[in-house]
Amino acid sequence: MSGRVMVVGVGNPLRGDDGIGPAAVETLRGRVPDGTVLAVSDGEPARLLDLWRDADTVIVVEALRTHPARPGELHTLTSAEAAGHVRATASTHSFGLGECLALAEALDRLPPRLVVHAVEVADVGLGEGLSDAVRSALPELTDRVAASVRRAYEHGHGP
Repeated sequence: MSGRVMVVGVGNPLRGDDGIGPAAVETLRGRVPDGTVLAVSDGEPARLLDLWRDADTVIVVEALRTHPARPGELHTLTSAEAAGHVRATASTHSFGLGECLALAEALDRLPPRLVVHAVEVADVGLGEGLSDAVRSALPELTDRVAASVRRAYEHGHGP
């Protein structure tokens, strides 16, 4: 194992609230230990699997669509819980994180430790900027992700 800890912000900043993952990664810069890999992804499964290939701990930050929506509501999911979400309710991307995790499991490419921090979103239409509810959730989301990174290092999963 590499001991590598990685945070992946999944999303598209040009699709409203879908930009929450990349926004969280930007907010984390300078707040996590040196050696933590901060990355942004569009969520395409093959790229995600390649991105986290050598990581021991992966923390994914993702937009979550639910019905009824509670924009700004935060969720922390295990890989099994995230994999259980269907595309229509769990993602703003063509292939959701659930499908990506199912593929990773089938190919034996799941990282040893994976946690998903998800934010329920309101608007994923074309255009830049987060909705007020999702923007208001960003500080707590960032705190939760930073805490997950610290726990990974405390449990010896980092360099």
